[in-house]
Amino acid sequence: MLDEIDKRLLAVLQKNAHLTAQELSELLNLSASQAGRRRQRLEAEGYIVNYAARLDPKRLGLSVQAFVQVQLGTHGPDQAKGFARLVGLRPEIISAWTLTGDADYLLRVYCTDLTALNALIHEVLLPHPAVSRVQSQIVMDQFKQDAPLPT
Repeated sequence: MLDEIDKRLLAVLQKNAHLTAQELSELLNLSASQAGRRRQRLEAEGYIVNYAARLDPKRLGLSVQAFVQVQLGTHGPDQAKGFARLVGLRPEIISAWTLTGDADYLLRVYCTDLTALNALIHEVLLPHPAVSRVQSQIVMDQFKQDAPLPT
């Protein structure tokens, strides 16, 4: 069970995972050792999965962000596993979800340009034997960045 201090700790760490135990202690009104132990417990219990740097896609030359909906023509376990393997091998696909509704999958992709997005769709996704339809939406502007999870 999470208490209010745990929730505040998680909220603070989502905004800045580089905070030291001393800095956390000042924000949470705890001793540094208490703050450090709480962080370690939350890591051990799986509330904190990992720490990562958030990169600027434009600085990396990734000027096109898109969401790609994929519909499979056949829905057996082998087709789903094969498609999941393909998605896992493609670095431009940064996240993927299975869905209810018309599309079976939603992929979030970053590409260098429209030519690269076109190649991903027409040379990688559509040729997969299980894929029957692909629809993409190109992001014009992201006015809210990926936010921390509510705690």
